Amino acid sequence: MSPELISILVLVVVFVIATTRSVNMGALAFAAAFAVGGLVADLDADGIFAGFPGDLFVVLVGVTYLFAIARANGTTDWLVHAAVRLVRGRVALIPWVMFALTGALTAIGAVSPAAVAIVAPIALSFAARYGISPLLMGAMVVHGAQAGGFSPISIYGSIVNGIVEREKLPGNEVVLFLASLAANLVIAGVVFVVCGGLKLWARGAVEEPGADGDGGADAQGTAGGTGTVQPSPGGTATVTTVPTRSTAPGATRLTPSRVATLISLLALVIAVLVFDLDAGLTAITLAVVLSTLWPDDSRKAVGEIAWPTVLLICGVLTYVGVLDEMGTITWAGEGVGGIGVPLLAAVLLCYIGALVSAFASSVGIMGALIPLAVPFLERGEIGAIGMVAALAVSATVVDVSPFSTNGALVLAAAPDVDRERFFRQLMVYGGIVVAVVPAAAWLVMVVPGWG
Repeated sequence: MSPELISILVLVVVFVIATTRSVNMGALAFAAAFAVGGLVADLDADGIFAGFPGDLFVVLVGVTYLFAIARANGTTDWLVHAAVRLVRGRVALIPWVMFALTGALTAIGAVSPAAVAIVAPIALSFAARYGISPLLMGAMVVHGAQAGGFSPISIYGSIVNGIVEREKLPGNEVVLFLASLAANLVIAGVVFVVCGGLKLWARGAVEEPGADGDGGADAQGTAGGTGTVQPSPGGTATVTTVPTRSTAPGATRLTPSRVATLISLLALVIAVLVFDLDAGLTAITLAVVLSTLWPDDSRKAVGEIAWPTVLLICGVLTYVGVLDEMGTITWAGEGVGGIGVPLLAAVLLCYIGALVSAFASSVGIMGALIPLAVPFLERGEIGAIGMVAALAVSATVVDVSPFSTNGALVLAAAPDVDRERFFRQLMVYGGIVVAVVPAAAWLVMVVPGWG
């Protein structure tokens, strides 16, 4: 049995054990990386740790730390109230607002994980307060980021168009952008309907708690409240009549700590988008400043960093790094590229891109797969423009997976949820996307022979 096949089988075993024994998959993956890397691939410790996602570790820790402080001092509550006022109480519009916001950020140049890191904590806090499915809200944020991710001035778009130009393939920047936008918009619409979006429309408008501007009332509020939504133990939303005033005194009032936190969040956006600074390091720095100025608000914030999620993601990606060091990913791609039937090779490449990207860098996978597709693209039997668009869509829509950067950020940002249950929901949804979208992208973009 070849080392590459052994490494793939071990990955399957890791999934099975984590699913059936409730062991943290990240810890299992670290052990697998040590065993496979050392015994099968003859890698030393440096080779095994070459795939450790240090940048993602810092992003997960930094962003969840900063937003833990924002939750502690009531800033996220204030933002939730502001979002309700923005859409005049139409809760059903909020997921689409978040979709559009992350799409706009990536379209103007934000790296997709940076946009998700900025928007997801706010969106998931809103979902928790109003009983919206966290899967719905998280998916809308991630798909929004990918919808704008291939604009001609975006990071992903610039990279893919650069690869196409370097490989001397026909390209069309507008088609690439519109293909990703349309695919993610359609998926978001389906998710909205399946995950209860129509019920949100039926709910109508809700009166924003504390809208009378009194800065908050006592916990009892007043009689004759309005219908708001409370999550039930089974995860579905039920409408319950509650007082119209906030149960959190001062929830709608801007305090000095909230103003400073809002400025910090704005600074995070500017630092990432304008000055191209690292989102994780910037977030940790801002969190430290807030902690120093208001230690009471942030005393418990470090403990609220999503440490189990950090272990899970870093462990799995370290093992994927071992696969890369061993050449397993290249081995699989070359095996598919050598198939003599171009259309079959095209759909298999789309599936490989989707499957591997669910655990690794989407851009890195596209950078590997597009060159692998060059030989049969040059023969003219497959349209290059459609094939590149299909690969781009297949390799990025799966970022809802909890093992990808965006999915991990959504998982870490969700407050007041059963994280194990939410993790499984994201994993199942990611699996459905991996199974369905590459075939759909191939059928729509490759089979007609675009380009």
